[in-house]
Amino acid sequence: MNVEEIMEKLEELGSEQTKNTFINHGASGSVFGVKVGDLKKLVKHVKKDQELALALYDTGNSDAMYLAGLSVNPKLMTKETLQKWVQKANWYLLAEYTVAGVAAESPFALDLARKWMGSDEEMTAVAGWNTYANYLSITPDDKLDLEEIRALLKRAETTIHQEKNRVRYCMNGFVISVGAYVTALHDEAIRVAETIGKVHVNMGKTACKVPPAVPYINKIKERNKIGVKRKTCIC
Repeated sequence: MNVEEIMEKLEELGSEQTKNTFINHGASGSVFGVKVGDLKKLVKHVKKDQELALALYDTGNSDAMYLAGLSVNPKLMTKETLQKWVQKANWYLLAEYTVAGVAAESPFALDLARKWMGSDEEMTAVAGWNTYANYLSITPDDKLDLEEIRALLKRAETTIHQEKNRVRYCMNGFVISVGAYVTALHDEAIRVAETIGKVHVNMGKTACKVPPAVPYINKIKERNKIGVKRKTCIC
């Protein structure tokens, strides 16, 4: 399938109900409203064609951009392309999931996470925090910079309530990720989560809520899953 055929299929799969749900969550611009489950069925038509995946992202259509993130080979991504991707991510689903997931599995995960976390652009900053959080979930502890992660925990502890809306959400997620995936820093993450307390995020016209970090991490502990890494963070 080529770009035109994929776009036609995406339009067929889209629905007004899903489109309105996405808009309520912050989607803007071109969007057909295709459920993620339906997008995953199209991955087989794109996955072995890196150029097709990149072309889909370049369409600017939200559904095509998400499909690109599911299909692209992150190991073949260039830093320049990932920078273009984050600049085009115009709502949190693309920034926090598509871009962050691909960046985390790319050769440039830490370089980009560090750069993006300090951005004044909200969608770039959230991509940075989630890239690092995703990186923790797939990387063995002996390859992690524990002192840098400690510093980021401290940064979250001291600044989270003053940050931009979705940045607060992703900082909270970062603390959860440390507590869940980095065994050596589990206790520190719990302490930071307790200090932070409830995180207030405007979730728009949705029923979504910010997951409380301490109970979330404790549920993972109850399942004996602390420190268990994932094979992929692209979903």
